[in-house]
Amino acid sequence: MKKTDSSKAVGAMAASIGKTFGIYIVLLALMVFFSIASENFLDSNNLLNVARQVSMMGIAAVGFAFVLLLGGIDLSIGSLITLVNISTAWLMVNAGWNPLLAVLFALLLSAAVGFFNGWIISNLQMPPIIVTLAMMIIIEGVAYLICGGLPIYGFPQSFSVIGQGYVGPVPIPVIIMVIVMGLGMFILRKTYFGRYFYAVGGNEEAAELSGINVKRVKYLVYTLSGFFAGIAGVVMLSRTNSGQVISGKGFEFLVLTACVLGGVSVSGGSGKISNVLGGVLVLGVLSNGLVLLDVDDYVQKVIRGSVLLIAVALDCLQHRKKA
Repeated sequence: MKKTDSSKAVGAMAASIGKTFGIYIVLLALMVFFSIASENFLDSNNLLNVARQVSMMGIAAVGFAFVLLLGGIDLSIGSLITLVNISTAWLMVNAGWNPLLAVLFALLLSAAVGFFNGWIISNLQMPPIIVTLAMMIIIEGVAYLICGGLPIYGFPQSFSVIGQGYVGPVPIPVIIMVIVMGLGMFILRKTYFGRYFYAVGGNEEAAELSGINVKRVKYLVYTLSGFFAGIAGVVMLSRTNSGQVISGKGFEFLVLTACVLGGVSVSGGSGKISNVLGGVLVLGVLSNGLVLLDVDDYVQKVIRGSVLLIAVALDCLQHRKKA
């Protein structure tokens, strides 16, 4: 009996450790593998490059994680990143705006689009996947109309600091990502409306009966998703120094994969930003390692799609087990 009890306790402890640190164990395993397979992987410049590459994904993933916690989805963030990219570039180059004003306007625009998504979903009771898919197509069309499908370049030199600058040895995009993720953790752990995200995602009807204004929670969450996607769009524009209509293409699926890998349930009500960071890093290391090994781009797409499918399948199995 004692042996049975102790084995159960050990099993429970292992399951708890796996749930809490599983994504970082996977990250460590990938880093060990690629460090053996490629002598350039552990080079400090390469590791800093990985961190800078995933920073935009990490920034957008915070808002996307909030949406998933509600049991929703936001497929418009990739196109929203493109819109912010193009509109900021157009305002600086064609309208002659100061970079700071152009950035502020673009962030307000992205937050407004997110709020509009939340308003439609809450008041018209439309499925989030349909609303945000339609918005994705609309925004993509608007971005093309603004620039005519052509890249926009010729920004002030000062603007490039956001995406290309350093504070000491650390790239500024990485610092922005850490700040945004810290803000996301603070919202979920220390604020009452952060707890509302979990409550609404766990059981929307029960949350409403307990006095939570579910509509306002959805407004806030989709607004934050749009706002953080806007920050990612600004950082991306500064890093590439060119506004392009393909800048955010497919970004929503990368962010979705990172969040699900990080343990944010697609069913809502479960997940942590700290593990989302792990999911972001896993995708960054995987992508960088495959490039170093000269793996064909189409094969990389197959691998990324497979990772998303497996992650969602595991989440669904876990949700079914809890039920």
